[in-house]
Amino acid sequence: MTEVVKPTLLVLAAGIGSRYGGLKQLDPVGPNGETIIDFSVYDAMRAGFGKVVFIIRKQIEKEFLSFFEGRFKGKMEMDYVYQELDILPEGYKVPEGRIKPWGTGHAVLMAKDKIKEPFAVINADDFYGPGAYTALADFFKAPQPVGIKEYALCGYQLAKTLSDFGGVSRGICETDAAGFLRKVVETHKIQKTHNGYAFPDENDHWVFLPGDTVVSMNTWAFYPEVFADFELYFKKFLDSTTNLEKAEFYIPTVADKLIAAEKARFRVLPVNEQWFGVTYPEDRPTVVEKLKMLKEQGIYPEKLW
Repeated sequence: MTEVVKPTLLVLAAGIGSRYGGLKQLDPVGPNGETIIDFSVYDAMRAGFGKVVFIIRKQIEKEFLSFFEGRFKGKMEMDYVYQELDILPEGYKVPEGRIKPWGTGHAVLMAKDKIKEPFAVINADDFYGPGAYTALADFFKAPQPVGIKEYALCGYQLAKTLSDFGGVSRGICETDAAGFLRKVVETHKIQKTHNGYAFPDENDHWVFLPGDTVVSMNTWAFYPEVFADFELYFKKFLDSTTNLEKAEFYIPTVADKLIAAEKARFRVLPVNEQWFGVTYPEDRPTVVEKLKMLKEQGIYPEKLW
């Protein structure tokens, strides 16, 4: 009998939380002191994932590991890797003046020696809902098409991904008639207004969007072969980018290049879930209340671990 390979959950948790005033990924927002990560790992576990790998910074290692090490023992295997400025391909060095991280694409690349199975990528401080992990797990169970590699991206409805306390950045997904991604357009300062959902363009004119506009919340499904592409395109990014002091290398950058080169296609998985997170400190009471309600409704048990 062929052994079923369980997918891995790769959690981008290297943020320092300067705007939030602390490590968002360790904020105890659940009724029993759970973090958003706890709910994400629990949802992944019951969807069939077998391991979680955290991307962290050495700066937060002690605090992070003291919180999570041994937490999922007997339920989910746990591992971690570092994302640091100086972890670069051989022959490259950090440019003078560079102080900020290299971005989400670089973060994913850091896990190449830890992950040999299908894997999903999520942000540490976003609550995605159980349906997202079910959609990802179902995608991995489906056979791969012949002739082209197929990856996936969870697509959320814009109206279910906004904060009540300010604008947010979202990747607007352009898809073809078959539901495959054409490209992700990073759009900033999207907010709720009296007339609907909108963002200001370069001339400060409001551009309105339908509430059911499909957006990316950085929830991706990959197979391990993709690490070679992340490495290839990261080197090209380092070779060709002129403002390396500030430029970042993002996951959608890799997706766009794979699509353009016809090396892979990305299926957009519809997810009818209410996202929430702590984009702003003022979001925290809402997150606390929603997690409490989800437990009261029986979506989660009183004790996750």
